[in-house]
Amino acid sequence: MTTNTQEKIEALITKNKVFVFMKGTKLMPMCGFSNNVVQILNSLGVPFETLDVLEDSEIRQGIKEYSNWPTIPQVYINGEFIGGSDVLIELYQKGKLQELVEVALAS
Repeated sequence: MTTNTQEKIEALITKNKVFVFMKGTKLMPMCGFSNNVVQILNSLGVPFETLDVLEDSEIRQGIKEYSNWPTIPQVYINGEFIGGSDVLIELYQKGKLQELVEVALAS
């Protein structure tokens, strides 16, 4: 991963309290896993931003190296990597995702 790509990733996840690297956009997810993440975050009513990795191959590969996580989507809350679709579903079902988001938005 280039330094420029790493800096772009870090800028995105530090500038936004809740950020998702995904396939497609939050208005038009391009895979079921990305759609799951969008639906969960929308149901919590929290503001979040996204980046479509299909539009940027450097970020698409770079984010996998950055997080050491092989799949997309990837969710960051308060600059911290949380996980992908399965992790988000589990946190949501246990009520822990709401807590994470509330703490992030309050900080």
